[in-house]
Amino acid sequence: MKAVAAKLGIAAAETVRTWVRKAEVDGSQRPGVTTEEAAKVNGLRAEEAELRRANEILKAASAFFGSSTAARGKSSVTPWTTTTKPR
Repeated sequence: MKAVAAKLGIAAAETVRTWVRKAEVDGSQRPGVTTEEAAKVNGLRAEEAELRRANEILKAASAFFGSSTAARGKSSVTPWTTTTKPR
């Protein structure tokens, strides 16, 4: 590994060793999580975090508009009806 690292201009042979291990996992020669699977898991974690943030925003908006309606008092007249009777 040291010779290969030196030819590639890499100071640490452990870097090359890590690359070989990853290649073996990706090639099904060694057990472990493949690069593709790791990327998918990371993407799903990011998506989950985004959905959690959106959910918190929606909860806050719901609480805000819910308290806003309660503070005004609920009207028996819906906004799209008129208060006068047609002739």
